[in-house]
Amino acid sequence: MTPFSLKAIAAGSGLVFALGTAVYLGGPWASGRAQGRQVVASGSEAVVARVDGEAITAAELDRHLGVEADRLFQQLHEMRRSRLDSLIADRLVAREASKRGVSVDELMRTEVLSKVAPVTDAEVDGFYETNRARLPDQPTIKDQIRAFLGSQRLNARQEEFIGSLRAAAKVSVSLDEPPLIRHSVSSEGAAVRGPANAPVTIVEFSDFHCPFCRRVQPTLRDVLARYPNQVRLVYRDLPLDSLHPQARRSARAARCAGDQGKFWEYHDALYEGPSDASDATLQAAAAKVGLDASAFSSCLASEKHAEAVERDVEEATRLGAQGTPAFFVNGRFLNGAQPLEAFVDIIEDELRRGAQQ
Repeated sequence: MTPFSLKAIAAGSGLVFALGTAVYLGGPWASGRAQGRQVVASGSEAVVARVDGEAITAAELDRHLGVEADRLFQQLHEMRRSRLDSLIADRLVAREASKRGVSVDELMRTEVLSKVAPVTDAEVDGFYETNRARLPDQPTIKDQIRAFLGSQRLNARQEEFIGSLRAAAKVSVSLDEPPLIRHSVSSEGAAVRGPANAPVTIVEFSDFHCPFCRRVQPTLRDVLARYPNQVRLVYRDLPLDSLHPQARRSARAARCAGDQGKFWEYHDALYEGPSDASDATLQAAAAKVGLDASAFSSCLASEKHAEAVERDVEEATRLGAQGTPAFFVNGRFLNGAQPLEAFVDIIEDELRRGAQQ
């Protein structure tokens, strides 16, 4: 097993922590700057190519690129920021070494290597016992664990030292953030929670059988409770047929509940119950929320809402959203079961922007 795979295991054990990043969705370039970001609005009719006189617009190009282009913007920004941090660190270390009259290598030995405690047998054994079910049966596995834990410790001390140098220096960073780009996302015919005039709209593309969609539901409830007048939530279906072949039936069932004015109650019951679309599960949810059982069964058997579910899938495909849950916060893409803080950051930014207009 390589150190990289050990890192993944350590992350699952809570030993390695990763900072989440927000990703923003795209449209063609437009003018303007806001909050240090270039503001990009979808729907530009600027002509980017012609084929025998027939125009291809930036909006058409964007529709085909979808979110992938914006992921690339984010990746490029992260690469540039990482490399910039390395350049800053190199300069700080070189200046500190010069100030002390020593070489960079000697400085790092003194301030980093000499201050890292060796990994003990107990620490290696502890990591092994905690993760042994996921570790291969190799004679060198404990040596690999020792090297991995030592590398972690060394990196932590190096970051601590460079952080102290950076705190003592005058370092300013003016690297632009990735462009803030909005998609035009339809909410026609969708179920909505929250006031119609809310300044922030979150469009959720979700799958009733997706575990990550289930995981994010409490977070969404917290968002609505925190912003009762500022946020509305729009639910759209994106059943992932290859992973959850019964999810479309659950989506149709929720819409049948919506016919009786109880979409959200049924929505909540589905996410709280088992992830299947058996008659027993769907009928149990219907009984739980007080639906007319006969009308519900008739609606579900008729596949009345099949086309509506497919329209949602097609809209997600147009936008380039391939996984669930996928969110568009006033057109800004947020991918996956993000924590409350990720939603709050974007919502607060949107509220600030609205107040400035």
